[in-house]
Amino acid sequence: MLNLTILEGRLTRDPELRTTKSGTEVATFTLACDRPKRKDGEQQADFINVVVWQKSAEFLTNYFHKGDGIQVQGRIQTRSYDDKNGNKVFVTEVVAYNINFPLTSKAKSNTTNTASTNRNNTANQAPAVEDPFVDTNSVDISDDDLPF
Repeated sequence: MLNLTILEGRLTRDPELRTTKSGTEVATFTLACDRPKRKDGEQQADFINVVVWQKSAEFLTNYFHKGDGIQVQGRIQTRSYDDKNGNKVFVTEVVAYNINFPLTSKAKSNTTNTASTNRNNTANQAPAVEDPFVDTNSVDISDDDLPF
């Protein structure tokens, strides 16, 4: 079985970098991914929550900002937790392990699109990191550390 997703879209806000109690960096952001245009020409988008860990989180927050186009490779993860009011909250998100910037920023997209040039350029990739969820007992995360 394979759990793999590849998304291209634009950041809806600047990524938020946090550090867990154990010192692991985690960044969260929302990616707006266009759906195919409808027959009436209307454009719709999906807004997908993404989490990225460790060196990739630092890379993301240093080089990407609201409106920037990026490509995310990762896996879909579902989880749940109890909020402060005792309600069960269900979360679906993409845990990214590779981030590329094949798209130009929104302001530059009207001039030249460099997507095909940058797609194969490894200099434009965040450092690869191992999946932090392999051994969940080694990372001490409390509800205060959760970005949601």
